[in-house]
Amino acid sequence: MIALLLYRTVADHVLPWAMAFATRMLARSLNMPEPLVHSTGDYVVAQVIAFEHGFGRSLCPFRLARLLRAWWRGLH
Repeated sequence: MIALLLYRTVADHVLPWAMAFATRMLARSLNMPEPLVHSTGDYVVAQVIAFEHGFGRSLCPFRLARLLRAWWRGLH
């Protein structure tokens, strides 16, 4: 019961405060307004997701290993 109460306290109060503090410190260190830091972060996340679903998918190590094994079998 105490662990649940502690978890809820951390999740409800400390975590949002820590995220806001980290965002504020990052914005201050980059000399940018906080909303711009938020929107830039959203843009970066969107670009990473687009890369992973596009070209990044072809760089999957399991897929590359399969292609390499198939190529190696084709040589012999």
